[in-house]
Amino acid sequence: MAASMSDDDIIRKRLLIDGDGIGDDKRISTLMKTFMKWCNAPGSDEESSATYQRMLAQLAQCEHAMEKTQLIHGMNTHEINNYEQLYTDIEQSIEDAHTKIGDCKQELQHAKRVRKNRQEYDALAKVIQQHPDRQQTMRRLEELQKELKTLKDSREGLEAKMEMRQKQFHVLVTSIHELQAMLEDEKDEDEEEQMETGSST
Repeated sequence: MAASMSDDDIIRKRLLIDGDGIGDDKRISTLMKTFMKWCNAPGSDEESSATYQRMLAQLAQCEHAMEKTQLIHGMNTHEINNYEQLYTDIEQSIEDAHTKIGDCKQELQHAKRVRKNRQEYDALAKVIQQHPDRQQTMRRLEELQKELKTLKDSREGLEAKMEMRQKQFHVLVTSIHELQAMLEDEKDEDEEEQMETGSST
């Protein structure tokens, strides 16, 4: 709020507007009275000329006051336009500030979402890094398949050897039985020969 004006400021402003301190209405009224007096007074030529010159001076003062009033009015109008433009600029600045604040809020929300997504991606990447990749898994699978084939071949070889050993063992047992049978037959024949020899003597 503007500070209250002092008496000196008021007087100075009135002098600035009115010139010699006489108001426009009073100045015009004085001019009209002088004009009426000049028209009706049967004075001498000198008095009439002096009154005429005084009226011209008063008229000049009125014109000067009017020009000054118009100038001040123009200045006031210009100032009002400036204030209106300033008010419009301030309103626009406030609106722009609100818009920027809204944009900043949206950017902040977007940044938060991006940060959250990045954190989730980083966590997922760490989990993925803890597990072997596809190529490494395929290589390991191939190695396991090779090891399994080697073990299978070894088992088949062992089974074949075991089967051969079983056949050999069976042949050996059969041979032993046949040998035992042959030995028993020979023993029986020897006993018969001894018995025959003993009976003949």
